[in-house]
Amino acid sequence: MQNRPASSFPAASLADLSAAEMLAAYQSKQLSPVEVLEAVLQRIEAWEPRLCALYAADPEAARRQARASEARWLRGEPLGRQLGRQLGSQFVSLDGVPLTLKENIATQGCPIPLGTAATLLSPATEDAPPAARMREAGALLLAKTTMPDYGMLSSGLSSFHALSRNPWDLSKNPGGSSAGAAAAAAAGYGPLHVGTDIGGSLRLPAAWCGIFSLKPSLGRIPIKPAYAGRVAGPMTRSVADSALMMAVLSQPDWRDASSLPAQELDWRLPDEEPGEFLRGLKLGLQMDAGWGMAVEPETAAAVQAAARLLQDAGAQVEPLPAFSTRAMIEGLDKFWRMRSWLDFCKLPPERQARVLPYIRAWIETAAGLSAAELFEGYSQMAAFRDAAVAACQPFDYVISPVSPVPAFAAEWASPLNDPARPFEHIAFTLPYNMSEQPAASINCGYTQAGLPLGLQIIGRRFDDVGVLRLAAAFERLRPAQRPWPLP
Repeated sequence: MQNRPASSFPAASLADLSAAEMLAAYQSKQLSPVEVLEAVLQRIEAWEPRLCALYAADPEAARRQARASEARWLRGEPLGRQLGRQLGSQFVSLDGVPLTLKENIATQGCPIPLGTAATLLSPATEDAPPAARMREAGALLLAKTTMPDYGMLSSGLSSFHALSRNPWDLSKNPGGSSAGAAAAAAAGYGPLHVGTDIGGSLRLPAAWCGIFSLKPSLGRIPIKPAYAGRVAGPMTRSVADSALMMAVLSQPDWRDASSLPAQELDWRLPDEEPGEFLRGLKLGLQMDAGWGMAVEPETAAAVQAAARLLQDAGAQVEPLPAFSTRAMIEGLDKFWRMRSWLDFCKLPPERQARVLPYIRAWIETAAGLSAAELFEGYSQMAAFRDAAVAACQPFDYVISPVSPVPAFAAEWASPLNDPARPFEHIAFTLPYNMSEQPAASINCGYTQAGLPLGLQIIGRRFDDVGVLRLAAAFERLRPAQRPWPLP
């Protein structure tokens, strides 16, 4: 920018600035979106050949966006202000802040492979709601991010994209299905990333990559297509940046018929000591999900240490017994397999052959399911919802592990890598998709090998702001974090 004060930011660290820091520097003319973007692109150039986190990257388009953003900041007219006036909401600008979107979030003109080589590629005709809101607020779209076939794996394994890896350890998986988004956030591909979640696809990769993510209440962020349990959500290095994104992403969009009515929620996190929020809160601590893989010792120790920090700061922590059952997941598994099997059967044989073998092995077993089994499976969504809501009702918030295990081998489709047992690692995350409750993942420690471990924070339905406040309190309480991985 012209006629600006000297920058106090080392060029090497620009890619690691938070969105809030970038915006403040643009406002004061200490930094320009153009030089921030170049630092992020250099970071991507250094990391991407090994991480393989991106799809449809377009550096020149991002540079054009950055130059336009720089001009707006020089005029004192950043994008976002008009959006706020139109919607009667607080003004939030993300003008000039680098952004990635998961590839299943449509952006006009870009094909949506859904992670699989079986998809016929054709350009999307419009921006999906999350993409539209972020563009209106001025964020710089760098690229889309990778996902596994149809988003049906907690893995970076895909028949379309190159294998995505975890920047903390390149031999490990970033998780999924928001695989590339989590890897990109941890590696410093800019501060803002949007993923999606239907059973843990935001929280699991966030936990395994050491970042923060919020799975919002169902309908809080309009999305297209919308269906049971599916949400979009922010993926960032800090709670504050996710809160900033929520102010934009939660704006209404008529195209999602299941979205919540517009609300004037204040997404700004108050400047408060952790005890101010925690004092008197009743927290449930769940260490047994009722089914699935056992929580391994290092994960259990980290979550229990987090609970002690919250308790020492004023919260009351009580155990929450298991409330979901093996019958619930077995029924839901049958329903999801049949849903995927029907889609698979519509493909011609040559395209069926391109689907990841693990996915094919899982869904082919649906061919013999009866109508009664399918109906009973569908009914387990309601069973999960009712059980989760009832179990959480005595508490202000619930905390638990995100995953029972840390990141696993990069080449595997899941922690067990067994299509006959595909969901054993989502027992802590899945219930809150079905119950429509907000749930976040925040880093709470590391294994001896240096892999991140995630704490899940769950709120009552629609208390997304409260979950962010509790996450922000824990963020201030937790020990100093290890430096982010560098290429």
